[in-house]
Amino acid sequence: MTLDKELVAALDKDYTTAPITSQERVMLDYVVMVTRDATKVRKDDIEALRTAGFDDRGILQITLIASWFNYINRVADALGVGRE
Repeated sequence: MTLDKELVAALDKDYTTAPITSQERVMLDYVVMVTRDATKVRKDDIEALRTAGFDDRGILQITLIASWFNYINRVADALGVGRE
């Protein structure tokens, strides 16, 4: 969570070019993979998170949060939440 509007804009435009740490980049690469097709996650992807400094608990939390947001957004989309 941040109040840095420039960072939010940079992340919104393209997280791969935003001014974030290498750890944040590895995490977001993983989250994008989970979002696009979680079946493509491999041992190497988990190892990249570990190498970036995340432990098993952190990896689980990242996975659960990304998955929950994906789930709840799909539910909202299916029910037309936010549409007029």
